[in-house]
Amino acid sequence: MSVEARIKELGITIPPAAKPAAAYIPAIRSGNLVFVSGQLPSENGELVKGILGKDLTVEDGYRAARLCALNCLGAVKSLVGSLDRVVRIVKVTGYVAATAEFTDHPKVINGASELMQEIFGENGKHARAAVGMASLPLGVAVEVEMIVEVE
Repeated sequence: MSVEARIKELGITIPPAAKPAAAYIPAIRSGNLVFVSGQLPSENGELVKGILGKDLTVEDGYRAARLCALNCLGAVKSLVGSLDRVVRIVKVTGYVAATAEFTDHPKVINGASELMQEIFGENGKHARAAVGMASLPLGVAVEVEMIVEVE
């Protein structure tokens, strides 16, 4: 089954690439790698804002990371035309706005990682970092960037 067919079967909608909020582009290709700029958790123009461990739960953060990952895939698709061209997800880096006491960053970024595995199966397994931050752009809860291998 193609990746695009799998996405449809799962009932997932890949959004178009988000318009950059500053001086960068959503994704750039170098050889067979696509480097996706950090994507924010937005859905229908609404951002998921807040601090994990203060305003938001791990479940809220997980959902935000999933939204970021969908936006990453939108950036990839806008660049290469079809997610069927993805060979594998190479690396996911997730940034979590959190209190100093919050330690569940990996559980939050699982929202992005588990989505990649749902969509791409074995080829969705990737290297990863989950990092806590005092704040993120526009007050969002999570930001995710990716490196993706394409054909």
